Amino acid sequence: MNQASVASNHRLLIVDDNTSIHGDFRKILCLDVSAHRALERVEASLFGEAVTPAPGCLFEVDSAYQGQEALALVQRSAAENQHYAVAFVDVRMPPGWDGVQTITELWKVDPQIQIVICTAYSDYAWEDIFRVLGRTQNLVILKKPFDTVEVVQLAHSLSEKWRLTRQVQHRLDNLDAMVNTRTLELQLSNAQLTLEIADKTRIETALRHSEERFSKAFAASPLPMAIQTVRDHRHIDVNAAFLKMMGFVRDEVIQHTSFELGIWQDEAQWQEVTQLLGRRLPVRDLECRFRTKTGTIRNALVSIEFFNLGSDSCAMIIIHDISERISLENQLRHSQKLEAVGQLASGVAHHFNNILSIVQGYVGLIMETEGLDTGIHDSLTQVMSASQRGASFTRQLLTFGRKQMTQLKILNLNDMLLQLQAMLPPMIGEHIRLECRFAEEPPLIYADALEVEQIILNLALNARDAMSHSGQLTICTGLIDVESNKVAQNPEASVGRFVCLSVTDTGCGMDEQLQRRIFEPFFTTKEAGKGSGLGLATVYGIVKELQGWIEVSSKVGVGSTFNVILPASKNLEPTASVGPAKGLHGNETVLLVEDEPPVRRLLRRVLEQYGYRVLEASNSAEALNIWSQDQVQIKLLLSDISMPDGMSGRQLATMLRSMKPKLKVILTSGMSTTVIAENEPHSSESFKFIQKPYSPEKLAGMVRDCLDEKNSW
Repeated sequence: MNQASVASNHRLLIVDDNTSIHGDFRKILCLDVSAHRALERVEASLFGEAVTPAPGCLFEVDSAYQGQEALALVQRSAAENQHYAVAFVDVRMPPGWDGVQTITELWKVDPQIQIVICTAYSDYAWEDIFRVLGRTQNLVILKKPFDTVEVVQLAHSLSEKWRLTRQVQHRLDNLDAMVNTRTLELQLSNAQLTLEIADKTRIETALRHSEERFSKAFAASPLPMAIQTVRDHRHIDVNAAFLKMMGFVRDEVIQHTSFELGIWQDEAQWQEVTQLLGRRLPVRDLECRFRTKTGTIRNALVSIEFFNLGSDSCAMIIIHDISERISLENQLRHSQKLEAVGQLASGVAHHFNNILSIVQGYVGLIMETEGLDTGIHDSLTQVMSASQRGASFTRQLLTFGRKQMTQLKILNLNDMLLQLQAMLPPMIGEHIRLECRFAEEPPLIYADALEVEQIILNLALNARDAMSHSGQLTICTGLIDVESNKVAQNPEASVGRFVCLSVTDTGCGMDEQLQRRIFEPFFTTKEAGKGSGLGLATVYGIVKELQGWIEVSSKVGVGSTFNVILPASKNLEPTASVGPAKGLHGNETVLLVEDEPPVRRLLRRVLEQYGYRVLEASNSAEALNIWSQDQVQIKLLLSDISMPDGMSGRQLATMLRSMKPKLKVILTSGMSTTVIAENEPHSSESFKFIQKPYSPEKLAGMVRDCLDEKNSW
């Protein structure tokens, strides 16, 4: 910026609370130049003296009567870039800011404004002024009363000083910019010169260090990584994680393509990746399947980055192995699918059991008729046998769906296996050797004895079918501690102490595809008519009901191992003995609650045939109404668990028992979600349960036993 670029500034600000002072300043600083020069000429002719000519410019004067008003004018002028050059400020301006405070605030907004303090010596001590404002070149003190010429000279000189100061500052700023620019140019030139004269050895050393750092990071990466040439797709380097995942040694991989190594499961996908490499298109998380040297298939996400290595264009392939994650996801989906199928199976079994209850009930009543024809009796026997097989079939469905009513108690798995050891050989056949190994520490579990027997028998029969000619069946019991790392691999597992029932055969084994389906209901590899497909599904349902899980390992041609993991219990409790049943007839009053009309009519007929007085209700509301009228006579409640009005049979029984503690209760259901839990011993002793379907004789026996049982509460 040149010197003329900063224009003269004749803007002045008068800050004084006295109006007349402003008039005086305007007379002095805004005078009529032509009139003043005429007076000068008259003065010169009268006195014969040369008079200093009046300045050739006029000042632009603004007035402020208090410090705050002055601050507002300075702020506005600064915002509009129309700065004041000089401000004449009176020291005393009651009642607002005094002059010293006003100057302090003005300099905060415009530090370059020139200040003239107008004061008398008695107004303010000079040292006090300098102590507050500091000794600065932008401050001049004008003592009152002041001389007109002195005011004009101060206005001119300070205005010019303001202009020169701004001009010098602009000049310095320009010089600094020029110096900085030139310095930067010199630095760039020097840096360029340094690079040009740098020693070739130093460049090679830096390059070698860079390559070493990359090589260390590449080799130590936990992710499998490989570097291929874009031109012919040959491996020029791989890291240890890649070799571990694929099962190769380094010499088998270097200078070979992925296609030559056969590591791509899908050849079409390999062609797709090859095209991406040829077009140098980056790849992010492309899901691929790899085949290891041993033939194992691994799922992975592949990312590809391109770079130049010397004169060659290369691609770095980064592999994220997700095989374990996909395996866990498949296990979870499989578990959810089995859960859904179990719910469906339970619903079907519930309705089917009601139908079978009616069939068995009426068949039983007819078969008890005196003088029944032998041919008819034999036919009814076949019907009863078929309905019982159907009931057995639905019990397996209920067990798979984990809706079967169970009688839980603490069992010693060693004792259970010991009891079955004698009956297993005839079942599995003489061609199979049986070996049982028992845990030294008692493997205690909280389970239903019949269900545990069913687990052992079903697994043994499944192993028998896998060994058609000969083989060995090994059944072991033991206790294991499951750690958190095991849980991370199996979403069905949990941390803690568990009992393990292991069943191993030396049969035909299974591939991975077959292992994924073995627990599905109705799935079987046997020919038509030789298997229901519910054996392993039932085992799965029982184990899930007991808060456990099953681990399967198998290899085609070698055999299979089923590990049933169940929570371990701590204490063994004695099982109460049940006395023998008495006569089946009685005359007590029974409250019958059943929502299915055909089943309710059958039950009433059976009970009345055995001499009982029956009060029937189709739901809990009707039952409560009957109870309110005849509760004294009612000795036993026979109720279905599932009720349509929102109150279950168990809730109804609990409510009536609270009103009549000695009331006997039998609950029945074709499907019940109720399991007698370990922390509900009272429910286990108080409420009897009979599973649909049942014969009239079995129902009558249960009613008679329940009524004759002595109360222990």
